Amino acid sequence: MDSLSFFGHEIPIIYEMDCIVVGGGTGGATAALSALEEKISTLIVEKTISLGGTQTNSLVSPMMPTHVKIQRINQMIIERLNQENIKTVDGTTECSWFNVEALSYVLEQLITERGGEILYDAKFIDCIKEGGDITHIIVSTCSGLVAIKGKTFIDASADAILSRSAGVTVESGDKEQRNQQISFRFEMGGINIPVLRDFILSKGETFCKIEDPEFFEIAMVPGKGHFLEPLFRKGLENGDLMEEDLRYFQAFTQPGKPTVMSFNCPHIPGIVKTTDPKLRSKAVVKGREMIHRLVKFLPKYVPGFEHAFLLKEANQLGIRESWRIIGQYVLTEHDYVNRSRFEDGIARGDWYIDVHSVSKEDVNQSKFFKGEYYEIPYRSMITKEVNNLVVVGRHISCTFLMQASLRIQPTVRDMGQAAGLACALSVKESLGLNRINGAVLKKKLQLAEE
Repeated sequence: MDSLSFFGHEIPIIYEMDCIVVGGGTGGATAALSALEEKISTLIVEKTISLGGTQTNSLVSPMMPTHVKIQRINQMIIERLNQENIKTVDGTTECSWFNVEALSYVLEQLITERGGEILYDAKFIDCIKEGGDITHIIVSTCSGLVAIKGKTFIDASADAILSRSAGVTVESGDKEQRNQQISFRFEMGGINIPVLRDFILSKGETFCKIEDPEFFEIAMVPGKGHFLEPLFRKGLENGDLMEEDLRYFQAFTQPGKPTVMSFNCPHIPGIVKTTDPKLRSKAVVKGREMIHRLVKFLPKYVPGFEHAFLLKEANQLGIRESWRIIGQYVLTEHDYVNRSRFEDGIARGDWYIDVHSVSKEDVNQSKFFKGEYYEIPYRSMITKEVNNLVVVGRHISCTFLMQASLRIQPTVRDMGQAAGLACALSVKESLGLNRINGAVLKKKLQLAEE
């Protein structure tokens, strides 16, 4: 077995691949699938033991609605979920539903069936560069440090960890360097959802317009007229909740799990820097306290929850935004307003600028009508500093406000498809990823104006 010298230690090179994906999340898994469809050898390096990223490890479901046409790799995942008897369409919204266990399994099967490799429980440490190219990455595993050699690299780490290690310029947060709100999601089981649904709808709540009884959503945001707010206020008065627990509350049913709901809360107060490891750890402690208050509150106050219990907590925080690369093009909120099109537009977005602000100051931006969209240029996924690196996910090159639109899962999946295709083109034509003409990718993705 070949080895590599790293700070005085000889470490084994355990893989040599055409495409190395750092992070098996929403974008990373899709990018790997796309690369494998193009018949190049591909490895995902994943720090957990589950593909899907925030979808599976942060329990972020369902996928937010989009009117953008579903691309091929995304459609492949949805079809396989349907084969697993997971109903993904609610008949009313454009959301794409799933449960986390089914999605994790489906992604893994799709990767391995195509000959893809997955290195689980593997923490990225560093990269080795020669000139403007990454040649190897260093990974911590159960056997210690190992090296992985690759021709092309995809940074799907969400925190731009590979990009930063390779010397790519990054930025973080808004003008005051404040990041978006952190969530710590959880699931409860044992919920009598028909009773809950009847109770909520009998009180005139109109928030959830889905008619299919297999899908339901509840929410409470202070001052928005939600029926649940007086119950939360009562819980606050009785000492069962704290004021911070009322900031945001939302929960969704889980297809295939008939007594389970996934909670898009709590929002952790006071954490303005998601890039600080100490503050992230404090967010876990704070969020867990808030989860346990909600888990005790709901059975006491809300019909349908009488016998409900905490099923599981997310095994990673819901980080909406941290670092972003500064690539060959910085996508801005002006591109959102202008519905910008690009010769190298490799994905489309139509989600609104959805800023979860720590300061409670929301940014209101007009939403798109059905059929409107902006494009994400390939240049926002490649860098000036590294030839064989492409970035996919919430950390592509964009402004703080624009990131709040393009970070949703359907858009990230489409970025992943483009990244995998780019890696295949790079390998087959011996061309640097940051020198590929994105217009060629756009044509191959069949994203010409309709």
